[in-house]
Amino acid sequence: MSHTCAAENDKRPQFGNRFLTDADKVFQHNAWDNVIWSEAQMREAQKKVEVNSSEYMSPDIGEKLEREAGSQWDGFYSQHQNRFFKDRHWLFTEFPELATSSPSSRPTQQDSSVATKERVGPGTELDLPNLPTDFQQTEHLESKENLSTLMPASEPSNVTATLDGQPDGGDVEEDLPGLPRSDRVSISTAEKSSAQDRGDQAGGSNPIKDIAEERTSSGLTKPQDQLLEEKFPGWDSETRILEVGCGVGNTIFPVLQTNVDPGLFVYGCDFSSVAIDIVKQHHEYNPQRCHAFVYDITDDSAAMPFPQRSLDIIILIFVLSAIHPEKMQESVSRLARYLKPGGLVLLRDYGRYDMAQLRFKKGRCLSDHFYARGDGTLVYFFTQDELRTLFTGAGLVEEQNIVDHRLQVNRGRQLTMYRVWMQCKYRKPTQADRQTDSRDKGTE
Repeated sequence: MSHTCAAENDKRPQFGNRFLTDADKVFQHNAWDNVIWSEAQMREAQKKVEVNSSEYMSPDIGEKLEREAGSQWDGFYSQHQNRFFKDRHWLFTEFPELATSSPSSRPTQQDSSVATKERVGPGTELDLPNLPTDFQQTEHLESKENLSTLMPASEPSNVTATLDGQPDGGDVEEDLPGLPRSDRVSISTAEKSSAQDRGDQAGGSNPIKDIAEERTSSGLTKPQDQLLEEKFPGWDSETRILEVGCGVGNTIFPVLQTNVDPGLFVYGCDFSSVAIDIVKQHHEYNPQRCHAFVYDITDDSAAMPFPQRSLDIIILIFVLSAIHPEKMQESVSRLARYLKPGGLVLLRDYGRYDMAQLRFKKGRCLSDHFYARGDGTLVYFFTQDELRTLFTGAGLVEEQNIVDHRLQVNRGRQLTMYRVWMQCKYRKPTQADRQTDSRDKGTE
């Protein structure tokens, strides 16, 4: 990484700057940043994973869980309804692009070289209260959980605590902070400028029409204007956002509340029909501003309610980890086709050696770093390289790929939780990007 890029990275606003320098003060606050693991902690984490993955579940059980994934999530939402709705206004700190309609707020490639740099994530003011034994603060939520401290709060002293409940590898909700807003028109400013230059050189041809025809020939089954005439939900909106795995609307409604722009339309899809029904019953659900639908991203025959190359942003918050690793690349590539050139994918998901992974017991592992929870739902724990391979393999350009290490503390129960999350931003290149890339390669 160049010194210039490193300097740009340092300018990135941090959600928190609270650092634990005295182990005796660990319970003075509920979250700590820059919790860099020692070699001893890493070895201990690796050892725990070796133990809990030393005995795999039978392939038959794994296949059964995958077949029944939809019914498992339906059962979960039928039982819990919207009682575990998590207000994700933290999104607008982690993904500030979502809080503005200005394309200029989008990170540049120079800003995004933060990508390969492992970051200790922003601290939260999320206060983990005196949790009852049946507390639920999870993305998947099992009714009872056993949260035991896995490692010392810092090297000098050990801080441990236990919360009674099931010992299975359940997880604590990762409530963190935004959603970016990409170019507000189907043809980006960069494309338009580049196309105009080409048009001038070609003696007055219509460059915008050329781009539309180019898009049609490279993936769209119909011209964009014909697709728009079909008036799909949100067809006349300037900015379109899709949340995949929307659950009961944890992201949809904060995005709509924060962005009053009438030109914004938000889609939400989920594997669970029960979850979608709950979203539609929400008092803020407005078909003029949002559209929720059932969709399985692993099903190549499933239809989206909008055309390809029509989305500005796709949000994946703790979603990709819930599908089988063998289906991830195909799923990501399929989603990428729905992005406009210049559009963004925003991802937040589980990182390797997160507390949730270390808490799994033997017999719950399906394959390397892929587990089945007690409620039958599945979870995978990523590395930076794995995510980079998935998204660049789908033709997207990396703008951010960071590891968020954090120590969350429950002061009432003297509970420490070491979290590891992945945060990524990947952009679909524009025609101008491709031309620049070609010129750069030509000068090498």
